Amino acid sequence: MTAEITNPYDGAFRGKAHYFALRVYAEDTDFGGVVYHANYLHFLERARSDMLRSLGINQRAALETGKGVYAVAEMTIKYCQPARLEDELVVVSQLLEVCGASCIIHQKIMRGQDTLTAATVKAAFLNPAGRPARQPVEWVDKFASIKAKPG
Repeated sequence: MTAEITNPYDGAFRGKAHYFALRVYAEDTDFGGVVYHANYLHFLERARSDMLRSLGINQRAALETGKGVYAVAEMTIKYCQPARLEDELVVVSQLLEVCGASCIIHQKIMRGQDTLTAATVKAAFLNPAGRPARQPVEWVDKFASIKAKPG
């Protein structure tokens, strides 16, 4: 299924999972051509932002109108295999849980069928003052359409 998306930054839903393709560039790597560990966080963030965009959630408009923003509150990450210069990767994101002021997303970075990195992210919705706030109802409704079934 990951082979269906081949253009970098071409994100789309396949069922309830969001797929986001990207390519590893020199700026992402160390001197040995291996992706620097912190850059995986950039890849995961881009995929989460694209997942929201694909749902019709405009983060910029939410920020500009004072609705609020998401911020990572917790993350666990496991590095399984290194990504390398020129690799074509796909980030698969699945929404696991939606709470009043947060959501939990499982993400994995794939090269073909190999999982390179797996992460679970708790994203908190914050009001303009930086305090946790209830997520907009229309966003929660959109999340219901992609929430993965338990188990």
